[in-house]
Amino acid sequence: MTSNDIVQKLWNLCDVLRDDGINYSDYVTELVLLLFIKMVHENTEAGVLKKHPLPEGCRWTDLSGKSGINLLDDYKRILLALSTGKDADGTLVHEDPLISAIYADAQTRLREPRHLEQIINRFDEIKDWFSASKDGLGDLYEGLLEKNANETKSGAGQYFTPRALINSMVRCIRPQPGEVIQDPSAGTAGFLVAADQYMREQTDDYIDLNAKDADFQRNKAFVGVELVPNTRRLALMNCLLHGMEGDEEGVIHLGNALGDAGKALPKADIILANPPFGTSKGGEASNTRDDLTFKTSNKQLAFLQHIYRNLKPGGRAAVVLPDNVLFEAGVGTDVRRDLMNKCNLHTILRLPTGIFYAQGVKTNVLFFTKGSATDKHQEENCTQNVWVYDLRTNMPSFGKRTPFTENHLSPFESVYFSHSRAGGNPVDEMPDLANRKEGEYSFDAREIDVDTDAVEENKDVNDELAHSRWRCFSRDWITNTKGDSLDISWLKDKDNVDAASLPEPDVLAREAKDELEAAVSELEGLLKALEGVE
Repeated sequence: MTSNDIVQKLWNLCDVLRDDGINYSDYVTELVLLLFIKMVHENTEAGVLKKHPLPEGCRWTDLSGKSGINLLDDYKRILLALSTGKDADGTLVHEDPLISAIYADAQTRLREPRHLEQIINRFDEIKDWFSASKDGLGDLYEGLLEKNANETKSGAGQYFTPRALINSMVRCIRPQPGEVIQDPSAGTAGFLVAADQYMREQTDDYIDLNAKDADFQRNKAFVGVELVPNTRRLALMNCLLHGMEGDEEGVIHLGNALGDAGKALPKADIILANPPFGTSKGGEASNTRDDLTFKTSNKQLAFLQHIYRNLKPGGRAAVVLPDNVLFEAGVGTDVRRDLMNKCNLHTILRLPTGIFYAQGVKTNVLFFTKGSATDKHQEENCTQNVWVYDLRTNMPSFGKRTPFTENHLSPFESVYFSHSRAGGNPVDEMPDLANRKEGEYSFDAREIDVDTDAVEENKDVNDELAHSRWRCFSRDWITNTKGDSLDISWLKDKDNVDAASLPEPDVLAREAKDELEAAVSELEGLLKALEGVE
């Protein structure tokens, strides 16, 4: 059974919740409170978790098989005990701050014991929890949110990074045991969990590490910040199910990375992030940070400043950012210049549209390292060349029918690392910037027209290279030609309308007028026909 199959079975339980008067906005939270208890049980039974993290009396076996008002009362007692660490009579149940954080203020809105019994029985009917345990609670949560968004037509409320993109970014950054890895906009901790999984695969599930290093990986290697309490709850669950415990606050701290929570973070070796899109509430938080030089109401520009300033010398980052960050004038230009001055912004991946829940959002991944390619302590003029991979132009319209997969990112990863080292495996090496070669023609790139409006991008470039998805642009060229804009493109999408070939405005206006008059005439005819029927 796949994770998607389990998501569908879980979503079908919303009919039960609806019968109990619970609305769409509460479905996910209600299901997840039970889901974590069930998954802890399954992971403990399978030996994935060496020690049961929930106290006796608050486990799945204390709910399964029960019925009636005693079941509902027991469930309410369990939620209270997990949240506060004490029973209703004040008896101490546990002293685990992580469990208390996961179940902070948790309460059920279920009123009918039979509905709770139905949900528990349905959970027990799902026999194959392996894929859910492997992919993580975040996948199930995001799957449920997507279902919720589709049902309510209100949108998911936040943007979740596709799993294929997360895994690719982690492979490009290549986290190593002993490094501090952060995500200042953690969501359900997808980046941190993926980084942990990557390192476990390289070290035989950390068995190759000594006890001290293994303890560092479990408790100190990963730190995230999440603003939304319910999302943080899911992130803590996801991390704990993957053996990532963190400090006394857990792996994911509750707070705003653009405020005091972000300012308090230690310097990181690696930062992986997909900051929230939009500008609301961005300025107030970023303006409280006296360590951010450029005050802005644009949350992405504020997050970008936080990220490159919070890297250790030689630290590396991969960050998903919307197009406006690449070309916004004023403060945007100041931030980009500061980034390229303090860091080696060596790679930009232009992502296709449609891979996020919000259709049409244009995004990129920026890869950069603190310092220069030769001196990690260099503080000025660190960027010499920026390599750009265009995975956007003339790509499919991604969605349910055409899923975005890791196969779409393989050509990029190949050129990112460069195959030029004899016998080297590009996935096992840092990017070899000195030996990178322009020219990559996947996804029928040679058939794509060159954008005639991109005159400067294609100046003095041969026809073959002008059709490549992989190009290099010098820092001087970016300054002198683009005015430090990073909105660099040179291929032409087949769906683009060539403004030069459009009719004159008066012709377009006349055509629109004729079409509207024809539509009105058809409506009048329909009204007369309906009147005749009456």
